[in-house]
Amino acid sequence: MRPLDPRLLRYARSARGYVALTVGLGLVMGALVVAQALLLAHALGGAVEHGATLASLSGTVVGLVGVVVGRGLVTAVQERFAHRAATRAVAELRSGVVGRAADLGPRWLASGQGPAVVTLATRGLDGLEPYFVRYLPQLVLAATLTPGTLLVVLGLDWVSAAILVGTLPLIPLFMVLIGQLTQGRSARGLEAMQRLGAQVLDLLAGLPTLRAFGRQRGPAARVRALGDAHRRSTMATLQIAFLSGMVLELLTTLSVALVAVAIGLRLVSGRLDLVTGLAVLMLAPEVFWPLRQVGAQFHAAADGVAAAEAAFGVLDTPVPARGTQACPDLSRSTLRLSGVGVRSAGGLTPAGLDLELVPGTVAALVGPSGVGKTSTVEVLLGLLAPDHGTARVQTSDGGWLDLSDVDRRSYWDQVSWLPQRPVLEPGTVRQLVGGRDDAARAHAAALTGLDGVVAGLPHGWDQPLGTGGAGLSVGQRQRVALTAALLADAPLVVLDEPTAHLDAAGEQVVLATVAALRAAGRTVLLVAHRPSLVAGADHVVTVHAERAAEVVA
Repeated sequence: MRPLDPRLLRYARSARGYVALTVGLGLVMGALVVAQALLLAHALGGAVEHGATLASLSGTVVGLVGVVVGRGLVTAVQERFAHRAATRAVAELRSGVVGRAADLGPRWLASGQGPAVVTLATRGLDGLEPYFVRYLPQLVLAATLTPGTLLVVLGLDWVSAAILVGTLPLIPLFMVLIGQLTQGRSARGLEAMQRLGAQVLDLLAGLPTLRAFGRQRGPAARVRALGDAHRRSTMATLQIAFLSGMVLELLTTLSVALVAVAIGLRLVSGRLDLVTGLAVLMLAPEVFWPLRQVGAQFHAAADGVAAAEAAFGVLDTPVPARGTQACPDLSRSTLRLSGVGVRSAGGLTPAGLDLELVPGTVAALVGPSGVGKTSTVEVLLGLLAPDHGTARVQTSDGGWLDLSDVDRRSYWDQVSWLPQRPVLEPGTVRQLVGGRDDAARAHAAALTGLDGVVAGLPHGWDQPLGTGGAGLSVGQRQRVALTAALLADAPLVVLDEPTAHLDAAGEQVVLATVAALRAAGRTVLLVAHRPSLVAGADHVVTVHAERAAEVVA
């Protein structure tokens, strides 16, 4: 990533105003630094050479105090807006990464990008804060204060300016050398953190199965090894940061010392007045200070820069073209999958699937695990484009419109989807269930058995729940999601294994819910294993898969 990548300004709009503010404050800071050096030199020089008293220097002292206060105010404003801009920019990038990942679809996420996106959107982008708060302001100062101060020194003493011009390139030269030494180290650190995050996510997802077989301690060594790799990468970056800071500090000290020696010799010989010498001596460190700080803050911002590069990689990934035509009314339109096949690592799952959803009917997808039932649902929902066959919806004039040409928002507004594990946002039970009035909500809750769950909650319908329905059991969350699907106005309801986490009584609840949906004239697609659910369907479609060898043949 370049010191100021234009993509950052494109994807994080709040960074634009902050960059403009930083440039303005950098110019003000440069003027204040020069004014402070000149005022202090005049005060000290007047006192030493001409014996000026404090009363005669009162104007200079007042000006000096004003400059110091001004520098403090500029620094405070910079810090205040830097933290705000960092928070907003990180939020914008995080939102953009998550949104783009959702637009790219489940196949892209399943290719191994999912855990990396999770790590990037949670902890990875937090590393951008040092970039905004520390690195970027120093970069602007290096582009404004350093050349401005050098020009002032040139106007005061060309010999000192020549020494500064000769020694100044050493700072960026060593910065480049150190940058080459650390090249890729932050990227490797982010990669190690992403691997660690992916391993932990997989472990958490499979922990119930591992515990059932007594293997829950097996992945501990792998997680520990990944954690150690991330720790070593971080410590190596810190080590180089300390060493590079020492090198830059030594170069700056030697360069300023050369200027000081030259000024001292010419002061002794009388070829330079004391005021000019003091002013140049105080301005010389300010020439190097911004560049030195850029090098010192580079390592603090390196992790954020690497995370930004990864975020830009996601944001720059092209999204397949989306449909623009409004979706027909699904309460009167048939959905049809013809010869649908989805390519996976094992072959086609499903393979050659034909499915027709007639309004007001219940269809069931059956088949063993791994044949592509969930992939079929994703194709039907427009989340996944089939590799073979077509997915179409009937138009009002009797024609057929490909789902890829349909505007997804107009289509999704007519679909209610209940996945195997319901996704519940934080809120009260009433908010999650929805519904137009209390009577309809109570009737739906009685059908799904949610009324008994609500009766046992301390605050009833107003009971607050955490992310993912925290505060309820898995079966209770399923009842909340079923009630929400029953109360929704969507004409198409997709239930993916709705009885997966329910007992026999819960199964009867699902059967009653499906019957109520059918009675309301809504179309229902079931992904089912239990015979009782399959028996209640109007149409049963068996999903088949083809192994990779069969596909090649």
